[in-house]
This record gives sequence, structure tokens and C-alpha cells, in this order.
Amino acid sequence: MKKRFKFPKNFIWGAATASYQIEGATDEGGRGRSVWDTFCERPGKITNGDSGEGSCDHYNLWKEDISLMKKLGLQSYRFSIAWPRIFPDGDGNPNQAGINFYNNLIDGLIEAGITPAVTLFHWDLPQNLQNIYGGWKSSKLSRIFADYARFCARTFGDRVTKWFTINEIICFTAVAHDDDRHAPGGYEDISVSNQTMHNALLAHGLAMQAIREECPDAEIGLVENLQTPWPVIDTEENHIAVHKAFYDMNQSILFPVMTGKYDKEAYIRERKVLPGFTEEEMKIISSPMDMIGYNIYTGPAVRAADNERGWERLEDPDNFPRTDMGWTITPQCIYWAVMNTKNHFGNIPVYITENGMAANDKTRTNGEVWDIDRLEYFRSHLEMCARAIMDGGNLKGYYAWSLMDNFEWAHGYSKRFGLIKVNYRTKERKIKLSGEFFADVIKNNGV
Repeated sequence: MKKRFKFPKNFIWGAATASYQIEGATDEGGRGRSVWDTFCERPGKITNGDSGEGSCDHYNLWKEDISLMKKLGLQSYRFSIAWPRIFPDGDGNPNQAGINFYNNLIDGLIEAGITPAVTLFHWDLPQNLQNIYGGWKSSKLSRIFADYARFCARTFGDRVTKWFTINEIICFTAVAHDDDRHAPGGYEDISVSNQTMHNALLAHGLAMQAIREECPDAEIGLVENLQTPWPVIDTEENHIAVHKAFYDMNQSILFPVMTGKYDKEAYIRERKVLPGFTEEEMKIISSPMDMIGYNIYTGPAVRAADNERGWERLEDPDNFPRTDMGWTITPQCIYWAVMNTKNHFGNIPVYITENGMAANDKTRTNGEVWDIDRLEYFRSHLEMCARAIMDGGNLKGYYAWSLMDNFEWAHGYSKRFGLIKVNYRTKERKIKLSGEFFADVIKNNGV
């Protein structure tokens, strides 16, 4: 059947995961403790008292998982390296068992014809570095991270050509310290939260430079969960409002990385106080990237307004379509994220590094999961991706979140995002209906 929305021939189709969410085996293979191991032990912080201890046991079942990726037709797999598996204490002596695991995984992917896309940090900071330095409160950690990045690039860079430095900085800085919802947790003054964000940005820049020196031909970039406003009515004045809103809403992470500057007025309006920084640090933070990764799930509706900003955000009605996380379903936001990137930053290649939905999956008596809601979420968002490309957006690839059901951070195992169902008791895997749909999209390179 002819697909209405076709993608370019070299478009990359993949799925994504994170180490702490799927690997399990937290006390195997010489792995050190992470801040998430510690955070999960705090009473009341994780739904049902869950942790990543058992999870999907990808650490031991990675061969089976690669077989499922091949069955889906994935061209690329985005995964994160667990820093505590490589350096149990955060630095010092590397752990050969951890190195062997990722060597085997990378080799297995390549043998299956699947390109590895590696994220160096997806939140599982070695607990020892939190103990010694206060984690991201210290810029010393920025430099230790760069050393870790250099080691990984030197160790795996002969086979890995696509590197993402850090995933979603806001989640282990502001969300951790403004709200105490993510590891390492602990309420802090907003000035401290802002400094942790800046130090993580510095870590990204230093890691960019280190990987570039070790792997000069690799693609390197940051993964950001940016704010993605979209025009509630498709008019020229609302397009202008969305352009302004995109700028105002993304001053903490995205614009400093892309421009090497903090807009003092806009930053203070959102975050009250600027972090401490030097001009040299800003140059490092804005080291030129080969690509930018966007994790996109939802976005706010915006319209033009007669106020100092020139825009206003509209409240979501109570009966607006939502995912099982309570997030509104707004496919237009993915189109406008790509187009606003072009409008503000030029032609930098964009990858959707995460997009998907939590759904209240029901397993039928025959074992099938008919997750039509998730299937339609993918369809509507992929149509918007295709439209962005047709309108000149430089979108190069799409990674579904997630390959499989997994530990959803503070929600434990109560939320399911996977293309593949996981029975957490038996570790059995089964491709859902949405996974069959995604496989068809990849096969036909279109929707």
C-alpha cells in the first residue's frame, strides 16, 4: 500500500533506551552504585518502592533484545552507557567486566546491521562522585565527566560513530533540586539548581572536545528535552508568537549551547538568578555540534498576545487527549520544534532521540497487546515529522521511546512506554501492535 508520507532515503529509524531503566543487574559485573540506587531507597520516592535492580535484565538478555531489534527492522539503537559500570567509583581504575558488556553489545549490534548510537550520561551518576563533590554542584565533576567521555571514545570509538554526550540536563538538576523528584534529590536554593545546570552544560562542552580529539570523524551532540510551543491557530501572527515563545522557553539549556550566551533578562524571568560562569566556559559550552537530539512528548499551545513577550500560553482543557502520564497529546509540537530550530539556529541536523507515549496496556488472553492508542500517537507524530522535512526542516532520524517497557524513574514499573512488552517477573518479551506498526513504517520508509 502506498504511504502518504514518505521519508528521505537516508532517514534513520531507531529506538532508544537508558541503562538504569533496562539493564538490571545492579550488583553484577563489578558495577558501582549510582545516585539512582540511593534515591530508590528513599521511602515514598518511587511508586510501589520499585527500583532498577531487576528491571528488564538487559545486561544478561542483550542477545535476545538485539534479535527483537532486528525483527523490528531497526537501523539504529540509541542506548546509554552506565558510568558506574565503566568506573565503579566514577574515576580511577576502569572495570573490565563493564567494558566487556558494552563491547559485546556494540559488536552484536553491528553484526545485526544496527548502528549503535551511544549516550554517555542518562542520569546514573556514580554515587561516589556525589559523595565527594556534591555531584553537579561542582565544576570538578564537569572535568571528570570529560575524562570519562574520552575513555569511552577511546575504547569504543573504533565502532561507534554517533555520540550523544548528556541526556536531558534539566531532569537531574532542576527537577532533582527544585522538586526533589529525581536523583540525586534534595531541595536546594534555585541558585544552586541553576549552577548544577551550568556545570552540566560545561561537562557537555568538555566532553564534545574530548570525543572530537579521539574520534574526529564522529557525529557528536547533546540530547535536550526542550519546550516545544505550537500555534493554537495557524496564522502568521501566531507563528511569530511561537518563534518568540520558543526563544523565551529554552534559555536554560538549548540557547546557551547553541549561541554561547545566557540572555540575562529572559533567564532571570524564568529562573530568577544567573549561574556563575566565565566567558571561557561559555565558549566551551557552545563547542560546535554535528547534530542536536530532541526528546519530545508534548508541547504547549501558544498565541499572539498584547504583552511584553508578545505571546501567551493557553491552558489545556481537562478533557484534552492525554497519555497515561497525563501529558497532553500535541503532534503539532514536533513539527514546530524542527522548524523553530531551523529558524533560530540554521541547518544543524536534528534527530528525534525520544518520542512515544505511556499507555495503560491491556494484554489479551492470547498474549497480544493491542495498543492502538500508542500506534496512533506514533502515526500522528510521524506525519508531523514528514511535514517538517517537506517544509525544509533538517530532520535526519527518529528514535521511538522506548524499545521495551522499563523502569520509568519515579513512576517505577507503573508506566509502560515500550514497543515491546516486558513481563517483569519472567523477563519474557513480546512485540506489541505498535511495534508491528513501527516495523511497517521502517520497512516502507513512510506512514
